[in-house]
Amino acid sequence: PAKAAKAPRDKDHPAALPADSGLGTRVVYSLDDDRVWLVGSDGGVKRTFEVAPGSVDPLPGTYAVTSRAAAVTGTDGTPIEHVVRFTTAHDVTIGFSAALDGSLPEPDPTVKTGGIRQSVADGDAMWDFATIGQAVVVIP
Repeated sequence: PAKAAKAPRDKDHPAALPADSGLGTRVVYSLDDDRVWLVGSDGGVKRTFEVAPGSVDPLPGTYAVTSRAAAVTGTDGTPIEHVVRFTTAHDVTIGFSAALDGSLPEPDPTVKTGGIRQSVADGDAMWDFATIGQAVVVIP
């Protein structure tokens, strides 16, 4: 079944950076809002965008980018680029990526996937921002 639509944290400002999402330069990923914020050292949001999560979510916490790949094939067979990996959950690698065809598919609940899909333009921004060691803060 598809995820039920959730009310954003701040209904008047759905793209506002959530409080208690860490400090310093970081990627913030909200599980409830299916949204990412790229936050600079001054605490200002450089970019925010919606994402399409895989079937396996990471646990809330603070991680670091562990590996990157310019271009690979996704679990679903789709060519993807700008893969930024930051953790593993339930034996599934979790990371951000962009499908070359721009697709943001609903994950197949019968297949364990950890790819958090973003648009090609957002994937370009993530690739430039989230280098090895960059903090990734996952919030509920």
